Amino acid sequence: MAKLVLTIDDDLYVHRIIEEALAGFCKLIHAKDGEQGFKLAKKHTPDIILLDIEMPGKSGYEICQALKEDELTHDIPVMFLSSKVELTDRVKGYSVGASDYITKPFNTEELMARIKVLYEYRQQCVKLKYDVAKAQNTAAMALAESGDMGRIVRFVGQSFHSHNFHSLSEHLLAFFSPFNLDVVVVFWYQGSSFFYSLESGVCPLEQELLDQHRNATRFVDIGNSTIINYPKISLLIKNMPVDNRALYGRYKDLFPHILEVTNEKVVAMERNENSFEQATQISTALQDIVKQLNSQNIAQNDYAKQFIEQLHELDCAIKQQQIQTNTADLTLYMSQLDHTMELLVSANSDLAFIKYQLKQVTESRNELLCNLRSKVEQASAQSLAHQSDIELF
Repeated sequence: MAKLVLTIDDDLYVHRIIEEALAGFCKLIHAKDGEQGFKLAKKHTPDIILLDIEMPGKSGYEICQALKEDELTHDIPVMFLSSKVELTDRVKGYSVGASDYITKPFNTEELMARIKVLYEYRQQCVKLKYDVAKAQNTAAMALAESGDMGRIVRFVGQSFHSHNFHSLSEHLLAFFSPFNLDVVVVFWYQGSSFFYSLESGVCPLEQELLDQHRNATRFVDIGNSTIINYPKISLLIKNMPVDNRALYGRYKDLFPHILEVTNEKVVAMERNENSFEQATQISTALQDIVKQLNSQNIAQNDYAKQFIEQLHELDCAIKQQQIQTNTADLTLYMSQLDHTMELLVSANSDLAFIKYQLKQVTESRNELLCNLRSKVEQASAQSLAHQSDIELF
């Protein structure tokens, strides 16, 4: 089924560019101003809306806000088209409900790629709505706990048995469900970012805002949204009750507790992963050393054999010379050669002993790796059993 895209812009040239760029990629509807665009959006309910900011009459910000307040068009992703490049403009766009923001001029590849992402985002949102029932069951279970600290203690126990971000995010998002908050969580892990949400997908602009404010203060308020930052985790609360000062203050006092626990869990996961990597690297390095020593040992054995053969030939030649010419005594030279041979044999013996020691170390390292993996697998199995027990009740 072809994607249906509504373009709202007062510039006919922009409409022409978009028409040429998206020809064959999707079906287009055009509106020359915000009022007409709003009516067409309600009539056709397109998959995506491309919206200019600066237009005569109502601005793009006003139209976007109206679209998000209307039940019929609330879930349609809006992408702003604008020549404004400042972060404050993007933040304002997100505050009124936009899902993405692209600056003019734009190229065809970028526009198509972003539309594809938004289309997949909307499909994800539709799919996730079917999982709301499960979230509600989780919320009911969480509400049965005795107060906020009881829910935190419950989460601490659940997080202990979580060894991947999928499991950890499920427990974390379930914690926030009883508060009727729509949240997005991102884990900052080894140079990568992993985004999760409970009731909707994570749109590109939300990802960008979290990334832009990652190194900001602990709390960042953006309109009705709040970002809470920790080194390894950031939380975006999309419907923070900023107008209710008492509830807002309570949440700001409560949520850092669970985020601090989650941050430490991610740190532990990263530390364990680094330990695995270091142990594997050491084991690989030791195996390489053993291979090199084996090769050197073979070469040294060959040299020793060659030395002995040459020594024997020299001994025979000297004896033959003494018989024929009765030359001077060469016992001293023979003694030196014998001593050199003893040193070579001793060095070869030492090398073999080193190889044996390294082999023992390698076997110990491999045993350590097996034990570590076994512990993680056991913990994962316990986590599954723990979750099954909870579901039975």
